[in-house]
Amino acid sequence: MFLSIDNVLTAVELAELSAALAGGRFEDGRTTAGWNARLVKNNLQLEPKSDKANALREMVTNALFRNGPFNLAVRPKLMRPVMFTRYEPGMEYGLHVDDPMMGGPPAMRSDVSFTLFLSAPADYDGGELIIHTHGQNLSFKPPAGSLVLYPSTTMHRVAPITRGVRLAAVSWVQSIVRDAEQREILYDLDMARRENFDAHGKTREFDLMTKAFANLLRRWGEP
Repeated sequence: MFLSIDNVLTAVELAELSAALAGGRFEDGRTTAGWNARLVKNNLQLEPKSDKANALREMVTNALFRNGPFNLAVRPKLMRPVMFTRYEPGMEYGLHVDDPMMGGPPAMRSDVSFTLFLSAPADYDGGELIIHTHGQNLSFKPPAGSLVLYPSTTMHRVAPITRGVRLAAVSWVQSIVRDAEQREILYDLDMARRENFDAHGKTREFDLMTKAFANLLRRWGEP
């Protein structure tokens, strides 16, 4: 499932993040890339071991876990520490697929990848997140504070920057539901039953959808 979620960060959080990153120390992004991704990765990442980086990661993580659509779509079990990326003119991240296992030991399986956009689209040219799937290219360049999530199994890239600076936060999640199609079915069913409840209360239809949802999650979920 591919999902764009607006306003993951509040205006205050976004301003605080932008100010902090403006004075942050960045390093070569290839230090965290796999052996083949290093050939196509050209960006900068916030130095990860500072108090500033820890505070910013906590802010973003808290925002994610309070966001309803994110949690319903991803159903997170484990998540890698958030990384803050910076792209300047001439930088890009060529076509690649994310590593299937990350961190450890023990390693975490990457099921869902996400990009949280921190720069306004008018502040830079290029820099679209482009996901290659089923013979088509999906291009994303949403407003600052918006998040795009997608299966980690997909090939994707960041288009070259030709003007300005693109700031973003990225990470990877292991879901309690491994299969992307099953996660999408659960998301659709969960959203439908919640909307039904909001409109009509606890009805027979709501109870049946809840039963179906619970039993599918019981069948597909991993504790």
